[in-house]
Amino acid sequence: MTSIQGKVRFGVGLGADTTPEDLPGIVDHLERSGADSVWFSELVYSPAVDPFIGMAYTLSRTTRLKAGTSVAILPGRHPVLVAKQVASLAALAPRRVLPVFGLHSALPAERDVFTVPPGRRGAVFDESLELLRAVLRERDVSFDGEFFTVRSADVQPVPTRPVDIWLGGSGPVALARIGRLADGWLGSFLTPAEAAEARRQIERAADAAGREIEPDHYGISLAVAAGEIPDDLYDMARRRRPDVDPTELIAADWPTLHRRLDDYLKAGITKFVVRAVGPGDRAAFLERFVGELLPRQN
Repeated sequence: MTSIQGKVRFGVGLGADTTPEDLPGIVDHLERSGADSVWFSELVYSPAVDPFIGMAYTLSRTTRLKAGTSVAILPGRHPVLVAKQVASLAALAPRRVLPVFGLHSALPAERDVFTVPPGRRGAVFDESLELLRAVLRERDVSFDGEFFTVRSADVQPVPTRPVDIWLGGSGPVALARIGRLADGWLGSFLTPAEAAEARRQIERAADAAGREIEPDHYGISLAVAAGEIPDDLYDMARRRRPDVDPTELIAADWPTLHRRLDDYLKAGITKFVVRAVGPGDRAAFLERFVGELLPRQN
């Protein structure tokens, strides 16, 4: 049996079909059940709750449940203001804030909302991360960059325990950025073999930068259907990853998800954000999530 490094944890990912009216019941159910976390996607043009608003609501309503973003877009936001949001949440709910940031929206229609100089999104991301991390760890930060300049930035309260900043992404540039600048990785639409290789690339980049990412700070977002992958999701996966059979990326049912989880665990992935796709009752999904996955936590 493969030795598992670190804690295996499962959280629920919320999609575009989760409305503000749905949120209280979901949060209360997950808090009662002992689920690890709930995750909010950046979906501007949908009824879904904004990720930072959703985290604040969840953390104020619970005492144990963690809340994260999967993922929030950083380039196009001022990193000092983002740091203030993260620091405030961490002060209100220590150790329960799980920010994950990405390069750009997966939805082309929303990319114009997060404006950066043309052709410089990656460079803006790198600089944003450097400034974000600095003001979350220090007082009186002065920073002179290509895109941001601040004098005596003093975000308070500085978290007593540093907040881990995770990143999404799966391309070579993204994985190198994670190794250089991030505390963890949350991937998506990758097979277990691809996730294993992504982890190795991140570890090599971290080593080259003189850094080390904790062994259990590698995660992936997964989708599970109620017996059959919906046609629209199948087609979307085919467009996003034309080189991979969508059935290798989306679990059609819970037995398939369990088999896939075994492979991800062997690949060194221990954090999982699981979302329901297709028609089905949300309450039934939450009950199934609790019954199927919480026993697999260690």
